[in-house]
Amino acid sequence: MKQQSTEQLIDSLARGLAPVRPLRPPAVRALWWLAAATMLIGAVVLRWANLAAFAARFSEPRMVLEGVATLLTGLTAIIAAFHLSLPDRSSLWRYAPLPPLALWIATSGLGCLEHGVGLGPAGDRLGESGRCFMFIVVVSVPLALVLYAVLRRARPLDPLAVALTAALGVAALAAFVLQFFHHFETTVIDLALHLAAVGAVMGLAGMSRRALA
Repeated sequence: MKQQSTEQLIDSLARGLAPVRPLRPPAVRALWWLAAATMLIGAVVLRWANLAAFAARFSEPRMVLEGVATLLTGLTAIIAAFHLSLPDRSSLWRYAPLPPLALWIATSGLGCLEHGVGLGPAGDRLGESGRCFMFIVVVSVPLALVLYAVLRRARPLDPLAVALTAALGVAALAAFVLQFFHHFETTVIDLALHLAAVGAVMGLAGMSRRALA
């Protein structure tokens, strides 16, 4: 058997291979995904939301801060997920959504204190809070599936970190969209179910992380 030289071996291995198209920068890919999601969500909000009631609730500075913190949590987590999907990016990106997440929880908690603990006649049962839980989960799942399909192109080396960060992002976006349909004040039970919905979405993401591998 004739022994091949190194150059011949490399040539035989490379023959017929097509060039690989590099991925766009993670921030660009994240912005494209967010733009598509914004158009879809915007159409739903304009069609079914009561914008007058939303504007009335968000005339309060604390509500504005809570809404901004919720939105920033979603945006930061999704951008971080795109960075984490690449092997040459810092793993510290997983911590990027934590500051706005802490602000979101803190401002929501202040709302509970302002309007009572929510354990009176209107707050001692699930009521509309159960629907809030389902809203966040139902909106998050299809967004996560589309986001995973995009993130999977990078073949992440740490799919769990990418999956959890992406899930936090879509769940936070869903919680922000919920505010357009959330026409009552936040109670302790309400806040707990919002956070439980985010946790449920992240739990589902953790179980489905193999889809990103």
